[in-house]
Amino acid sequence: MTRILLVEDDSDIVNYLTEFLQGEGYAVYSVGGMAVALDVLNKDSFDLILLDVSLPDGNGYAVCSYAKKNTDTPVIFLTASGDEYSVVAGLDMGADDYIGKPFRPRELLSRIKSVLRRAGKTQSVIELGSVTVDSVKGIVTKNGADVFLSALEYRLLLTFINNRGAVLSRSKLLESLWDVAGDYVNDNTLTVYIKRLRSKIEDDPQNPRIISTVRGLGYKLGE
Repeated sequence: MTRILLVEDDSDIVNYLTEFLQGEGYAVYSVGGMAVALDVLNKDSFDLILLDVSLPDGNGYAVCSYAKKNTDTPVIFLTASGDEYSVVAGLDMGADDYIGKPFRPRELLSRIKSVLRRAGKTQSVIELGSVTVDSVKGIVTKNGADVFLSALEYRLLLTFINNRGAVLSRSKLLESLWDVAGDYVNDNTLTVYIKRLRSKIEDDPQNPRIISTVRGLGYKLGE
């Protein structure tokens, strides 16, 4: 799964982006300052860095400079709207792209996919038995044939994938779909979407092995 390091000190942005990107199939690790970002990059590796220019203990330029000197990780700067200096400085430093705040999530997602493709870091193909999910291309196949999912069915599947091994309550699934899709989804609607998703990806929807029911607790992506 594609791993994103989010370096941002605004908790509202962190919470929203984390929820949104996880719903799209990305693993997100967030830090709120320059020093901790440098420490994390020294110890761990990521496929992409989303980097705020202004940080409480410094700025994003030092993080970008370190990443470009010591890793092959692409960087997208999150800049204040209309701040031309930040944009130019970031690109001169080797940043792969930038997006101004406030930004539209779908536009950011498009930028992320584009940068990952250019950097050759699109190893986000997940196999669930006979089902294969490519979260970068947004393609789901079963036994080699395309599976056509609605937007909410696809996001529901990505939510399970991103929380593989964990039991997800109905309230957690509803929260994820509401935050990510911005559509009204109630408890009855969730039941319908799970049933539809199972009918498309399970060999035997009446005895599901990919999305299993954990009685009294919720649902879980099968091992």
